[in-house]
Amino acid sequence: MDNTFFSKFTPKETKFFPILKEMADVLLVASDLMIECIQNYEHEKAIEFYKKIKEQELKGDALSNRIFDELNSTFITPFDREDIHHLADNLDDVTDFINSCAKRIVLYNPKQIPAAAIVLAGLIKEDAICIGKAVDELDILKKSRTKVTEYCAELHDIENKADDVYEHFLIDLFENQNDAIEIIKQKEIMSELEKATDAADHVGKIIKTIIVKYA
Repeated sequence: MDNTFFSKFTPKETKFFPILKEMADVLLVASDLMIECIQNYEHEKAIEFYKKIKEQELKGDALSNRIFDELNSTFITPFDREDIHHLADNLDDVTDFINSCAKRIVLYNPKQIPAAAIVLAGLIKEDAICIGKAVDELDILKKSRTKVTEYCAELHDIENKADDVYEHFLIDLFENQNDAIEIIKQKEIMSELEKATDAADHVGKIIKTIIVKYA
């Protein structure tokens, strides 16, 4: 981070904020599609939902690449280049895990989707909404850090809830499911959803790092 006297009076590029906001919007759309896919589970429908989620995942990849390109061509950035890059990468990771879950649903074609999946999908949507609000606060971080700090804490709380849901799912799965193939399929699908909540929590941790440096 450049803390020189000159840098404090040099205009910084704000073009990163709308790109990050677009990435948060992509995540929200993908999370909604994931909920619909689980609620309306049939293999043929799952294929269509996967295609739509994949479209969002590709949008997220393109936006992440755009961040990287802008970092290489921008002289003064609003935050450390490394922090902006990590934030974009981890935002993209959340969408990637949603896509990975949808892909597994299509490939594995389970007999049913676990009831806990809709709970985890709902928590991922809560993550997406929370991340969107946090990203909205980044360009006014020096004026106020209260809200964005609360959003980071909320992301961590959601991740804890997701851990509990996943652990209870595993207990129920191994106690009540006798089909070994179905155990593998359901565990793999649920694991990707749980990873998405972990990635969302990591987004919050990166934003907390930015708060410490700049707020």
